[in-house]
Order: sequence, then C-alpha cells, then structure tokens
Amino acid sequence: MKVRSLKQDKYNVITLGCSKNLVDSEVLMGQLQANEFDVVHDSEKDDANIIIVNTCGFIDNAKQESIDTILRYADAKDAGAIDKLYVTGCLSQRYKDSLETEIPQVDAYFGTLELPQLLKTLEANYKHELIGERLITTPKHYAYFKIAEGCNRPCSFCAIPLMRGKHMDRPMEDLVREATRLANMGTKELILIAQDLTYYGLQHYGERKLAELLQRLSDVNGIEWIRMQYAYPSQFPMDALDVMVERDNICKYLDMPLQHISDNMLKTMRRGISKRRTLELVDTIRQRVPDIALRTTLIAGHPGETQKDFEEMYQWVEESRFDRLGIFTYSHEENTHAFSLEDNVPDEVKQERADTIMELQQGISMELNEAKVGNTYKVLFDRKESGYYVGRTQYDSPEVDNEVLVPADSAYVRLGDFANVKITDSSDFDLYGEVVSGVHESKHIVAADAVSE
Repeated sequence: MKVRSLKQDKYNVITLGCSKNLVDSEVLMGQLQANEFDVVHDSEKDDANIIIVNTCGFIDNAKQESIDTILRYADAKDAGAIDKLYVTGCLSQRYKDSLETEIPQVDAYFGTLELPQLLKTLEANYKHELIGERLITTPKHYAYFKIAEGCNRPCSFCAIPLMRGKHMDRPMEDLVREATRLANMGTKELILIAQDLTYYGLQHYGERKLAELLQRLSDVNGIEWIRMQYAYPSQFPMDALDVMVERDNICKYLDMPLQHISDNMLKTMRRGISKRRTLELVDTIRQRVPDIALRTTLIAGHPGETQKDFEEMYQWVEESRFDRLGIFTYSHEENTHAFSLEDNVPDEVKQERADTIMELQQGISMELNEAKVGNTYKVLFDRKESGYYVGRTQYDSPEVDNEVLVPADSAYVRLGDFANVKITDSSDFDLYGEVVSGVHESKHIVAADAVSE
C-alpha cells in the first residue's frame, strides 16, 4: 500500500469551457474534499503539486485553449514544479488516443463519465452517498444546476453527443434533494442547465417533465430565482411557460439557441424546425409570457450559408429584437455530419458576418436598455467592482448578460442579497441605478429584502 508523504498533496482543479463542465469540477472537488484531500479551484498560486485539467473540446478556440493549458502544466511537470498532471473532460473524451501520444507527460487521461476511475487513480473512494453534492465555486447565492447529461439531437455542427453521449435524465427526487441542500447552504438562484432542458423526462420517465420539475424546484424553501438555459426550440414543452407565469420565483427568462432562420440553413443544420415554426414559437412564447427576456445564439458561416441566407438572418434579428444574443463562427468539427460538407465560407467572411450581427444587436440592446430608464427592478447583487455594486435582474444570467451597476458610495448592499433598484441611466450592455427603499406598485418589482442601511 502506498504511503503518503508527510507533506500533504494539494490538488488544483482547472476548469475550461461551459457551466456544465464547471458542475463536473464541483462534483469532483466535493468527492476529493470528502476524502479529506486539500483541493482548490483555478488557483493562481503555485502551491499545488497535483493538477487536474477539466477540458473543453467544443470548437477550435476552446480546444486550443485546453491544449495550451495542458502543455503549460506539462512544462511545469518537466521543470519539477508539479508532481502529477491529470486531464479529464470533453477534449480528453474525444481525443484521448492522440493526446496520450502527443503529450505523454500527462499521468492519465479520463473521459467525461469516468469520475470513479479518476478518483480510484487518485486513491480516493467514490462516495455514492455524495451523489448530487459538490463544492460550489460560484458565489454561494447562485449555482448552476445540471438536470441531465448528454444529447440526442442530430444537429449537423455539434460534437457534444460524441463527448457527452446520449441524453440521460437525473431523477427528479435527486434534483429536489440537491436543490434543498443548496438552499440550506444559502443558494438563492438555480440556473438550470443541460444540453437540452426541453428533453428532460423522456429518457427516465417516458414523457417530458420539465414543467413538473420546475414546479417541484419552485416549492423548495429559500430558492428565490430559477432560471432556464439551453432550451431546444423543436417540440418545446409549452406547459413550462404556464409554470413560469404561475410561479413568482421562476425568472421570466429563456435561453433558446436558434442558430439560424433561413429554411436552407435550418435544414442543412438538421435542426428539426422550419422558419415558419420558429417565428410562430417565438411569437407564442412572447404572447404567453409578455415580459419574458429571450436570449439566443446563432452560427455564422455554416457550410452552405449564402449571402442571401445571411441577409435573411440579419433581417430576422433586426425584426425580432432579442433581449440577449450571441453568435459563433462555424467550426469544422471532425466526425460531425457537417464535417462531410465543404467548409466553403472563408474564415474572414464568417467573422465579418458575426461582427455585423453583433453590431446590430448592440444597437438593439442599447434601445431596449434606454427604455428601462425610470423603471424599478429587483436586483440580485453578485460582487463589488471598480466602485460599483454589480448585480442582475431576473432577465440576466451571470457572466453572459447585462448587469446593473449601483455606485458603492450611494448605498450599502450585502452581496448575495436582493434590493430594489431604480434605473437612472443605461449603456448598450449595462444599466445604472440607485437603491430605493420600500416596495412600489410595479410589475417589475418583487419585495426587496436585502438593503442594509
């Protein structure tokens, strides 16, 4: 049996990529901590002797960042600065054989579903009773909440099924238990994530259960906001909107990646939905939840995208006036359906199209924000930075959406608490405001409970 050295090993878990990867790292760290390991996350200090890199393999830029990070720590190992280097996550799942050959300094590579094997290699016990528990790395008042793993969708451009496998639901009872535990730890906002939230229930229960899950999570005492991200448009469960309207603690917010609007591109992308049905869906969602904030993401330069397709997308974005929007340039990914197509849009054209869409969206966002001046919103404060308290309304997700800035010298607000904020000014992607006392009659307000004098 191996005997540990007198100096305890210290583990630094480096997370790259999306919030789903972050949850995986938090679960790993929870297991390590339960085994009494000394573990930190994304530490910039050089005092950890064992590094675990949780990689992303989604698109070219993300893959390159993962490779560069692995190489940096491989060099550190060669120099004697660290003792062990392990790699897990999507890049490792997808390119394990090549990575083992190209970067042999790594002690072991693990795939996305190989947590027990990773723990065994680290001489840690996989504690089944900890399923659903994790070491939260976000501010404690919000947590990403993964309700399913994998994806069954056949989108032409996406390599996620290659790295994450088929869709697998987490049982509802486990999710409610985890939400309750998080609430008891001080979490106020759950950000529901999966490759496809709308598919929830089909694998485990044989029918879509997102609406029921929302109801049960909404009943958890202490959870004040529930936010939905990554909702697939095809066969969207409309009963989830009914719950959104009925329950005050479900944010009027929906992240629905639509990717494109021209029928030519939607068919080529294998999205399972037409332009007409997409327009009807967006219109129906806005009719049923009039004050909803819709976020979407698009792709520029997919194989076969013509100038006419792009102009159609541009006009649609201009007319639809999405509250939040992001756009990626197409990345030609091995073993996807689109990889069999000619990558026939030059990189500079892809980037030009993406920049043009974002310039349009910047103007839309500016106009929408200007319309908020004078209104009062319930704001959850995340941090203090550059002389401002920085928070979000229910219409904004952390890191990717608009923020509300309140001068720190104008009021005192406890981080992680809510306050009512009257908007006094705006920019293209930020709102500025002042904390107001009392509760006013406004559809934008839910009673503030967190302003400290």
